[in-house]
Amino acid sequence: MSYDTTSIRNVALAGHPAAGKTTLFEALLHAGGTVPTAGTIERGSTVSDFDPIEKERGHSLDAAIAGIDHGGTHINLIDTPGYPDFRGPALSALAAVETVMVVIAADSGIEYGARRMMAHAKARKLCRVVVITKIDHDGTSGNTPARVLDELRETFGNECLPLNLPADGGTHVVDCFGQADGNTLDGVSDLGPVADWHQKIIDQVVEINETVMERYLDLGEGGLSGKELHDAFEQCLREGHLVPVLFCSARSGVGVGELLDVAERLFPHPGEANPPPFLKGHGADAQPITAMPDPDAHVIADVFKIANDPFVGKLGVFRVYQGTVRKDTQLFVDDGRKPFKVGHLFKLRGKEHIEIEQAIPGDIAAVAKVEDLHFDAVLHDSHDEDHIHLAALDFPRPMFGLAVEAASKGQEQKLATALHKLAEEDPCFIVEHEVETNETVVRGLSDLHLRINLDRLRDRYGLEVSSRPPRIAYRETVSGHAEGHHRHKKQTGGAGQFGEVFLRIEPLPRGEGFAFVDEVKGGTIPGQFLPAVEKGVRQAMQAGALAGYPMQDVRVIVFDGKHHPVDSKEVAFVAAGKKAFLDAVSKARPQVLEPIVDLEVHAPEQHMGDISGGLASKRARINGTDAARSSEIVVKAQVPLSELEGYAAELKSVTAGRGRYSLDFSHYEPVPANVQQKLVGAYKPKHEED
Repeated sequence: MSYDTTSIRNVALAGHPAAGKTTLFEALLHAGGTVPTAGTIERGSTVSDFDPIEKERGHSLDAAIAGIDHGGTHINLIDTPGYPDFRGPALSALAAVETVMVVIAADSGIEYGARRMMAHAKARKLCRVVVITKIDHDGTSGNTPARVLDELRETFGNECLPLNLPADGGTHVVDCFGQADGNTLDGVSDLGPVADWHQKIIDQVVEINETVMERYLDLGEGGLSGKELHDAFEQCLREGHLVPVLFCSARSGVGVGELLDVAERLFPHPGEANPPPFLKGHGADAQPITAMPDPDAHVIADVFKIANDPFVGKLGVFRVYQGTVRKDTQLFVDDGRKPFKVGHLFKLRGKEHIEIEQAIPGDIAAVAKVEDLHFDAVLHDSHDEDHIHLAALDFPRPMFGLAVEAASKGQEQKLATALHKLAEEDPCFIVEHEVETNETVVRGLSDLHLRINLDRLRDRYGLEVSSRPPRIAYRETVSGHAEGHHRHKKQTGGAGQFGEVFLRIEPLPRGEGFAFVDEVKGGTIPGQFLPAVEKGVRQAMQAGALAGYPMQDVRVIVFDGKHHPVDSKEVAFVAAGKKAFLDAVSKARPQVLEPIVDLEVHAPEQHMGDISGGLASKRARINGTDAARSSEIVVKAQVPLSELEGYAAELKSVTAGRGRYSLDFSHYEPVPANVQQKLVGAYKPKHEED
């Protein structure tokens, strides 16, 4: 099928685990004619969950893409993981779509995964659509489609309005917007008269546009043209004034075809939605620019997914925003000076790679075997597009860590290569080398997140590793003002070394980092030596002054010093800056800081007491509890990360395996005095060890 940009719809399925995203994905592919039979999770036959570990565990771990051609429209559909442990691939998909379909199961109601993805989509100014699935299931604890719709409107606002409604116990759906062929709008649904809901959504749509509102008031609904109503509807979606709600049952197929029809008729194409947040330049100098969906303009595309396929090699999946990518196109990666040639261009259908001739604005495609590609790389065909990038997505900070090493000697390089490939695929999985302890540390969003990646090391790369908890990422700072001084003087027979530094230090607000200020008067330290002083200070901050942890949130003001016209050298001022800084730190009430994380624990309500008591013993501050769903509670707390070692096993024991939790980094704060004393006592500076 050939299509243009106005015929493309890019849609991500997101939501809570077990809401039915993958089942709906399969039903949509089947209804659209992409697959002859819908696969099932139980049989391991779905298009999206093709990884062996996904089949084994029965849920998605990565984002999967497939296309549907329906009624002259090409829909790029992305199935995303629901578990918070795998938010990296789920959030990455937001960079490629105009519309996020948040899937909510009628028998479960709104759960935290749906809330999170609604918030992320809103922050990204994407069009949000809610799909309520399982409408033909028996409700649990009173949950019904009607109750879920009420809950939606209470939680996310009255802009949540249905485009269709379940009828006859969820055995079919009826249109209540008036865009379906042959619809009369005078029937009855499981949620009451269709006409009542029709009036609510029409009122919501027309009030966004003053001209349409005036015509509606003058002529009535019958006086509005289809284009006027469509344009107002699209404006509502773009401005968040309307969150359409649709009902379906992916298992039986009820409402699935209607969902495809709505996507074709009413979802925005790439030229209609809010423009993607591209910037040109870096830091404070970056300026917003607009990528136009013009097929004849210079190419601008963004890589939102990397996959290391054992047969194809590295695969870069990208969304085209401007221009046309064809076979043999020469493309640059970011600000690179050497282009690569597009030898093969693919559309993806799960694990299948379907070769295509071109990708137009709005389309999603992939290229293989280009080693320079990385997540969030911008592809372009002209140096006019250098320094362009998408505004960064708000990924959670990986807080779980494991120190890993190859179980067999001689496989260190193989392990490093494999870890690098895994980190390329998931922006929330990072690999660090801790210089102080000579440890390779992998960090992720949960213990499960890390264990899955260790399973991939074994299954995909044949690597067994041993793991252990890493050092906690403590930091150091100062809580007071102080001055420091050091004179570095060394004679070695020939030319000597001389440098003298006077400086002040003071604390910065938490999270501010480091500031270096030059207040030297009269050239007592020549300008060419000030970078050396700063270098010495930075070296001391990196090594730590109290317990061997990097320092942060410190301002250093160099205000005086001395130099020698012959003996002053850079190395002398590096040494003088380092020692003067350490002298000041010793007088400025140094502190050890520990990472504090926001913790959310989801568990059956009857375990509330055990969970709260356990957290209290871990120096936690419990900020409140919420009812997540029937008989389940959410405990929100802030906890020192150091106290959570082994918490996964503890929670599993307390809740009989029914509890789960997630972490996000919050801030650093000083450790208690007894903890600081213990950390300082265990620290042996290198010069003492020597």
